[in-house]
Amino acid sequence: MMKISDLQTKDIVNIDNGKRLGHLGDLDINLSTGRIDALIIGGTGRMMSFFQKEAEMVIPWSNIVKIGSDVILVQLPDNYQAQIP
Repeated sequence: MMKISDLQTKDIVNIDNGKRLGHLGDLDINLSTGRIDALIIGGTGRMMSFFQKEAEMVIPWSNIVKIGSDVILVQLPDNYQAQIP
């Protein structure tokens, strides 16, 4: 079994281009099924201004390739965009 805090310490890396995407910020959980639908990565970590929100990247659970001891490998196309809440 794995705790959410264990997932938060792992780097998330896109295997298509080798880019480090960040760390887990939140989970999208389906309350009906109790399953995780997506991982949510916070923005770049820069300070937010009053008028700007930080973009989040939502990674569907189906795009997770492997959860290792130090890293979570995901497969996302290069044109995959962060979403602003």
